[in-house]
Amino acid sequence: MQEVEVSVVIPNYNGMAYLDGVLSSLECQTFRDFEVILVDNGSADGSTSFAATGYPWVRVIELPDNYGFSRAVNEGIRASAAKYVLLLNNDTEVEKDFVNEMLSAIKRHSNAFSCAGKMVQFNDRDKLDDAGNYYCALGWAFARGKGKSIHTYDQEEQVFATCAGAAIYRREFLDKTGYFDEEHFAYLEDLDVCYRARIMGYENWYAPKAVVYHVGSGTSGSRYNQFKTRYSSRNNIYLIYKNMPILQIILNLPFMIPGFVVKILFFTLKGMGREYLAGIKNGFQISKKDRKVRFSIKNLPNYLKIQLELWVNIIRRFRG
Repeated sequence: MQEVEVSVVIPNYNGMAYLDGVLSSLECQTFRDFEVILVDNGSADGSTSFAATGYPWVRVIELPDNYGFSRAVNEGIRASAAKYVLLLNNDTEVEKDFVNEMLSAIKRHSNAFSCAGKMVQFNDRDKLDDAGNYYCALGWAFARGKGKSIHTYDQEEQVFATCAGAAIYRREFLDKTGYFDEEHFAYLEDLDVCYRARIMGYENWYAPKAVVYHVGSGTSGSRYNQFKTRYSSRNNIYLIYKNMPILQIILNLPFMIPGFVVKILFFTLKGMGREYLAGIKNGFQISKKDRKVRFSIKNLPNYLKIQLELWVNIIRRFRG
């Protein structure tokens, strides 16, 4: 295996319609010291044969079934050997200096667990899709800058978490935090791994010069659907249980209860209230497993910092 500095891992499930866009944009990168690993989740649309024929320099890993986003990217990470792992959604296209800008950004910050690229809406390139992710005490995860001008966030700065649709990770730290939790299957798995990194004292950054164009919901099919609604509420309960000590959960209950009530009403109005509630129930069921992050007193300052951010992020969410 040829040693490279960056391993680009692309999870794919029936995404052949998008592969030419993402792979051709990677083929045109100014920085060349990287490999591309396409991990296919049992696609039935000819994705793997298309990639193998049209882009023979791409390493293809074929899984026999759809095991979800987390399992796919973990397979890609394990198959790679680079110091930095760059995850990229299949429904994206990147600027020609994207890989170089991502690598340069994470190298500038020695304590960075990850760096997020500037995600721009594919079909409206004057608007942001994601400029770093946040989580607040209401139990809400949200993408900073979604729908705003692409010039709204042009400063390199710390964020709560990074979107795994376009993020680079330092393998040394990934090996310490653990990889993506496959119990998540899909949705909030990126927030979970970044949350674990924050508990250990690592940082997550936003790199505005690394530009990627994102179609959005290329696999799930739409922004709001039954599958996404159920898994998002399920994984949110699991994320809270897993990453917050019991006392912190109790402290945040006065915020989380109304936060979840608002979400239930929101999805009820969209005709998916039952799916959201079913996801919450399932979230409690899987949270009974012995997966909770063990509290350590040495991480107490990190917990306090995270809690302050959870409160501040409520203001960020409503300020827009």
